[in-house]
Amino acid sequence: MVTVIWGSAFVAQRFAAMRMDILLFNGFRFLVGTLILVPLAWTLPRRKPSNLDESRQAKMGIFLAGLMLFAGATLQQWGMRYTTAGNAGFITGLYVVLVPLLLAVFLRQKPRQSIVIATLLAAAGLFLLSTGGSLRLNPGDVLELSGAFLWAGHVILIGWLAQRANVIQIAIGQNLACGLLSLSLFALLAQSDPWLGLHESWWTIVYTGVLSIGIGYTLQIVGQREAPPSDAAIILSGEAVFAAIFGWWWLNEQLSGVQLLGCGLILAGMLLAQMGSKEESRQGMGAV
Repeated sequence: MVTVIWGSAFVAQRFAAMRMDILLFNGFRFLVGTLILVPLAWTLPRRKPSNLDESRQAKMGIFLAGLMLFAGATLQQWGMRYTTAGNAGFITGLYVVLVPLLLAVFLRQKPRQSIVIATLLAAAGLFLLSTGGSLRLNPGDVLELSGAFLWAGHVILIGWLAQRANVIQIAIGQNLACGLLSLSLFALLAQSDPWLGLHESWWTIVYTGVLSIGIGYTLQIVGQREAPPSDAAIILSGEAVFAAIFGWWWLNEQLSGVQLLGCGLILAGMLLAQMGSKEESRQGMGAV
């Protein structure tokens, strides 16, 4: 469900990136995502930390998640101005490779063999789908690659937080932190006409704020209460497939045979990631 939502919002993000201030766009949409979750915070039961240390760790983790979102979303939107949509989709999607790599290097978590193969399939599929088999580097690609490391770190951190804090608390906390950080930096760097493009891009703020942020990121947290980070990253790579589908549906963009093959490889990687026993698939979650 998250991949469908994020894939459908890619068109709106691309539209906004070319027409309005990046920080203003991110600030407003993350605050919209926060506001629609506030009623749930009053109605759903809250998970109480077992001790004071756990409470402090959870609060620090939520703020760090918001900081990663802020940096990752800013770099992604900024990079979209200086590279193609295909390059942005592929390079951002490289977090599917970075998640198991970071887990292995920093947390000494050796990935399952099926995860290694699934990761390679998903990465190859992302390359074929996003670039059509031909990658031409652009100035914005470095920004997108930097963002990919932050998205990878965010997936790993959410896997840790989901076991220690309430889903709605995590979602509201990280969204609020990201929104306020974006608007604060926007206020410092505002140019002569900072509101330029807002009148024609307001719908992208509402669309992505409600769906991508309010619903999408919340469902990601719910899913990662069960799915290990490497599995989650592979499944989330399906965002590129649905972005292509919605581009075809709404913008009449055509998919070549190579791109369709890329879609198939990503889907194959998603299925392969689920192979093996449940016990195997949950190895390492405690250490995260």
